[in-house]
Amino acid sequence: MARRPRVGVTGNASRWSPSWWCTKMALLLAGAEPVRLSVRHPWSGEAFDALIIGGGDDIDPEHYGGDINQKVKLDPERDKLEIRWIEWALEQRVPLLGICRGAQLINVVKGGTLYSDIRHMRKLTYNRPGLLPTKQVKLHSASHLASLCRKKHLRVNSLHHQAIKQLGIGLKVVGQDLDLLTQAVESSEGELIIGVQWHPEYLFYLPAQFAIFRWLKQASE
Repeated sequence: MARRPRVGVTGNASRWSPSWWCTKMALLLAGAEPVRLSVRHPWSGEAFDALIIGGGDDIDPEHYGGDINQKVKLDPERDKLEIRWIEWALEQRVPLLGICRGAQLINVVKGGTLYSDIRHMRKLTYNRPGLLPTKQVKLHSASHLASLCRKKHLRVNSLHHQAIKQLGIGLKVVGQDLDLLTQAVESSEGELIIGVQWHPEYLFYLPAQFAIFRWLKQASE
């Protein structure tokens, strides 16, 4: 039996994390071996073939020159852990998927910045968070993500109030919502990186969303 690629999955440290369990299920169905990483789930030392940086709390503004006085829920230890893993993935050139907060943090590590709160910027998109696919995203037709999803228009969920502002080095925007806020990024330099602002782990029952996990598995072989 062929070895399943090992995929490290970062996230919060709570014992019951719906995001982790849904990501785990999606990766298992895609043929990968998911391994949980958090401040309470230390690395065993075994190598990873790919990495997912998951969603969660806001990123500390000190990492991107944001307003440090803004009242947001932060997790400094998680920030440090995930920054180290992103740097490792970039150095080792392993496939890297960023989900919501994860996409934002990849952008920050690459020198980009974030909007601390986009709720006042939304005119055509509901601010109400939800797990169901209610938000519209248009993918750039020539993007790798559009090719993977086999669609240029997606309906996705939305759980964020922060978003990418200035792009990090080596990234390009490949998806936007109706308010033209960044919803997906890829590498512009041939790196195996995809970052999405929504949560495909809660939508893996949709072929276009499951394709993202299948890509990560195939890219890691």
